[in-house]
Amino acid sequence: MNERASGRVAAIQMVSSHDIPTNLGEAERLLSEAAAQGATVAVLPENFAVLATGQMIDCGRTEAGSEPVIRAFLAEQARALGLWIVGGSMPLAKRPDGSDIQGRVRASCLVFDDQGAEVARYDKIHLFDAMVDDAHGQYRESDTFEAGEQVVTVDTPAGKLGLAVCYDLRFPELFRALRAQGADWVCLPSAFTWQTGDAHWHPLIRARAIENQVWLVAAGQGGQNSSRRRTYGHSLICDPWGRVVTELGEGPGVVVAELDAGQLTSLRNRMPVWDHRRLKA
Repeated sequence: MNERASGRVAAIQMVSSHDIPTNLGEAERLLSEAAAQGATVAVLPENFAVLATGQMIDCGRTEAGSEPVIRAFLAEQARALGLWIVGGSMPLAKRPDGSDIQGRVRASCLVFDDQGAEVARYDKIHLFDAMVDDAHGQYRESDTFEAGEQVVTVDTPAGKLGLAVCYDLRFPELFRALRAQGADWVCLPSAFTWQTGDAHWHPLIRARAIENQVWLVAAGQGGQNSSRRRTYGHSLICDPWGRVVTELGEGPGVVVAELDAGQLTSLRNRMPVWDHRRLKA
């Protein structure tokens, strides 16, 4: 992380519904708030525009076509606000190589620079197939989504960013791979269930930050999204020492923090755990 890379980063929390235009309107409001607070990069939550499973396939085809709605929205907002935007996650019915996906989509996290150019794409690698003791019960992302396979980092005004999404948090080897690619900070767009978030959100985020000496910017869904779905929220920014420097409980909003390059460099120099690894396979 070089000296010019320090930057203010925002984690945006939403309570998305099943209505895409309403979700985009709320995202626009919150992105404007992030920019007004001086953020240079803003991270939207998982499924920020499209939440309903039944909408994913059709929306993914539209977004992979010549007249995308959500991708165009993100590019326009980035240009208008002069803001880098990490577009949470959204469905795409094409793979990064341009080939079509039949019957499913990928959960794609797109990054746009402040000129509105799409500069990175990460497809969620780990899919949430689990039983949860809530009103929804069983979650089967693999019925709708095809897993990605590429580890992705991208240079941003706040340093080199590693991309991860929600359930990826439980797989430390991904975060190791992101650090190996030079990540200074990792974003985590999420839609954690209330039950799993209450149990594991904070300890897992702090562990990934501490283990890899990276900033962790976690932007979540946070509230009653539907009659059967409540998400945990608690969007936060965690420093490389594992301290939560800012956090929001439930409900829509924005948290912003400066990702201090000097703090990161000093910590890595004083405690060079990366150089002390013995098991590197």
